[in-house]
Amino acid sequence: MKKIKVGIIQQSNTADIRVNLMNLAKSIEACAAHGAQLIVLQELHNSLYFCQTENTNLFDLAEPIPGPSTGFYSELAAANKVVLVTSLFEKRAPGLYHNTAVVFDRDGSIAGKYRKMHIPDDPAYYEKFYFTPGDIGFEPIQTSLGKLGVLVCWDQWYPEAARLMALKGAELLIYPTAIGWESSDTDDEKARQLNAWIISQRAHAVANGLPVISVNRVGHEPDPSGQTNGILFWGNSFVAGPQGEFLAQAGNNHPENMVVEIDMERSENVRRWWPFLRDRRIDEYEGLTKRFLD
Repeated sequence: MKKIKVGIIQQSNTADIRVNLMNLAKSIEACAAHGAQLIVLQELHNSLYFCQTENTNLFDLAEPIPGPSTGFYSELAAANKVVLVTSLFEKRAPGLYHNTAVVFDRDGSIAGKYRKMHIPDDPAYYEKFYFTPGDIGFEPIQTSLGKLGVLVCWDQWYPEAARLMALKGAELLIYPTAIGWESSDTDDEKARQLNAWIISQRAHAVANGLPVISVNRVGHEPDPSGQTNGILFWGNSFVAGPQGEFLAQAGNNHPENMVVEIDMERSENVRRWWPFLRDRRIDEYEGLTKRFLD
């Protein structure tokens, strides 16, 4: 029976990148010490979530791949013998930047990368200012632990992205994330937002018969412009099994590391019980490639 232990690191970040990196290194080592073989970090984990404002100076945070951060995480992956999923601000060329997940194998080599495909442009989430949409498709990343379907944050609302990863052989769906509340939202509205976020991703697990790993940041980060009260990132990082069942869930107030065991053979059994892939009417889905159907 193939089982793997997954470490998720829900971190509260500071304005000091070096402090964030040292905290991540300690958490990676702690998860590995508890048996984690695969460790997943949150979206844009090196820094504060800088997309709350549009500021050209913040492009200086971006790095080439490979670059200093990939060197740092490569060493951590190799030293702890873990597969490590990271989320970096990539400088691809002058004036061309991506929100890029980089996966390291247990020997520290770069197993592959994924450039975020769906880019939001909402108040306090001005990502279209910084990130060019990904252009390398929905391709699972082959690692020594299996094929990882790595997607990033806003991608998690799109069933098409999860489905394409599953159809290409992904064995896990993984979502590094940065999402939270604006303080002016009512408690009822906050609950609706959080529940919608959880339901959507658990539905990807059910529809595709795959485990889902979603790792969010936590804590308050102020708006540098002062136009809003900042974002209170809601944490609630979780791991769900292939029927959408919770295997683990973090809280919404504090940094938290968790190590969770996933039975990788369960997906095959679930797909036999619930043969959604078998019953797909692929001959009738051409409309999905249209923006809207009149």
